[in-house]
Amino acid sequence: MSNNYLSQFKNKSVLVTGGMGFIGSSLVLKLVEAGADVTVIDAMIPDYGGNEFNLAPVKDKVRINFSDIRDENAINYLVRGKDYVFHLAGQVCHLMSLSNPFPDIQINITGTAILMEALRKHNKDAVVVYTGTRGQYGESVSLPVNEEAPTNPKGIYEISNLTAEKIIKVYNDVHGIRSVLLRLSNIYGPRSQMMHSRFGVCNWFVRLAMDNGTIQVFGDGSILRDFCYVDDTVEAILRSAITEQAYGEIFNVGSDIPVSFLELVKTIVDVAGSGNWKFAEFSPERKAQEPGDFYSDINKITSIVGWRPTTTLEAGIGKTIEYYKKTRDHYWQIEKPEDKNAKTATKTGAAV
Repeated sequence: MSNNYLSQFKNKSVLVTGGMGFIGSSLVLKLVEAGADVTVIDAMIPDYGGNEFNLAPVKDKVRINFSDIRDENAINYLVRGKDYVFHLAGQVCHLMSLSNPFPDIQINITGTAILMEALRKHNKDAVVVYTGTRGQYGESVSLPVNEEAPTNPKGIYEISNLTAEKIIKVYNDVHGIRSVLLRLSNIYGPRSQMMHSRFGVCNWFVRLAMDNGTIQVFGDGSILRDFCYVDDTVEAILRSAITEQAYGEIFNVGSDIPVSFLELVKTIVDVAGSGNWKFAEFSPERKAQEPGDFYSDINKITSIVGWRPTTTLEAGIGKTIEYYKKTRDHYWQIEKPEDKNAKTATKTGAAV
């Protein structure tokens, strides 16, 4: 696939919500490369994956606004004049949503409504691309899962993503705000948070292997998933934004090559050259949440948008490990604001 599509973003004004996070920052880097005028919004909520280091290579080439997607005044201002709005801000932890559903409702649902209403009032000409999750489907009725499959999410996080998707679809259909709705599968690669295991299973396994730790493989390891490298995902997002036939459509973004968890773990340990693995029994809670086999049917996005992933699992794992070998200190333990302030105070001779 040609990279000529990037030229269509040259000198375009772009807003990326959640742009300090894993996929958001990867998207921003590619947009800057394409010559776009990029504004980033991120609330930098602890543990959600926002990391200033993610945008260090382009920090002088983008505008960064540390605002919350729920801040109506900020959003009303930031959407004005934008050609494209990539909406990646959200509460992204399935486990957190099981114990406290309100961040999902407030960020994913209310935040999305605030964004779309701001666009309706101040910039109906913008193109919106939303990134939801394959979890919106719930258990697979048949494999591979296409976009016509029923949606029976198993958690508040997935419900909130599905609701956000439907809100955006209404603004597309009723108010004419051209939108593309993506359901992402298991994305992995550089710039993901690596401090905890609550989301990003593939990247967490990479950390365990790099630390020479033991990766637990639940059950017999035969459960299937599809894993998509972040650079391929970014290409899907960007190509969707400039494809008129994609507006108003829902697309899976994943891989049509299913991989078992056992195969995934063995690949990671082999590429890393460190770490090990062992089988483990499902806890009752984990077993109840496990949706079973899932892998995406990507024929629709391939035929309409012209995208399909090109990075093999082994190559993607290799790139991921090489990135974190060089940048480990910025991801294994991210400096907290209070720590940074303490250092500044110490340097200036102030009491700490």
